[in-house]
Amino acid sequence: MRILVIEDEERIADFIQRGLQGAGYEVDTAGDGQTGLEKMHELDYDLLILDLMLPDIDGLTVLEKTRNRKVSPPVLILSARSEVEDRVRGLELGADDYLVKPFAFEELLARVKALLRRGQPVPERLVAGDLVVDCLRRKVTRAGRPIELAPKEFSILEYLVRNQGKPLTRTMIVEHVWDMEYDGLTNIVDVYIRHLRAKIDDPFPVKVIRTVRGTGYMLEANEAAAAQGGTPE
Repeated sequence: MRILVIEDEERIADFIQRGLQGAGYEVDTAGDGQTGLEKMHELDYDLLILDLMLPDIDGLTVLEKTRNRKVSPPVLILSARSEVEDRVRGLELGADDYLVKPFAFEELLARVKALLRRGQPVPERLVAGDLVVDCLRRKVTRAGRPIELAPKEFSILEYLVRNQGKPLTRTMIVEHVWDMEYDGLTNIVDVYIRHLRAKIDDPFPVKVIRTVRGTGYMLEANEAAAAQGGTPE
């Protein structure tokens, strides 16, 4: 799952990013409201952590613009504004939770998990044929057999399953899974796909990870459709 933190205090943003990454989440940061809005146009996020006192656009304006989008992630406001009217205003404008600074990271993490459970726009349990991905517990089974995946392998597989039947470019995979811009990382994607195939496909007669020539990869659990949409190698 991918989280965007819009926070102008670099020290706090870095603290949150490192903590959430340690808990297994992919995390992007933005130091102002405009950058945050641009990132939300570029990528789909599962949760937004939003400071209110930003240097350019007020956080509440960012919240309103976020809520006007067709698809909007859950929003956790993280602010030094502690007055009751501030909290009420934020919640009335569509925030899902409000945490006052200073805060304990353990409480922030608990609230993040609760919001992801409550506001998750897609099922917690993704199914593609006999492949099952438990997004909350980060566990994978195929034909009932548990499969151990490294964190990046899991993130790539989850992204493929969420978009099953759709070709995903290597650039899309890099930008969704890694916290860096695409810059010649084709080989990394190919290496991880090989690792995934060794665990997800090789032990089973039906292959679900397809190579889409000239594009990237696609997960296709429907055998007949897969035969038309790409090649297994």
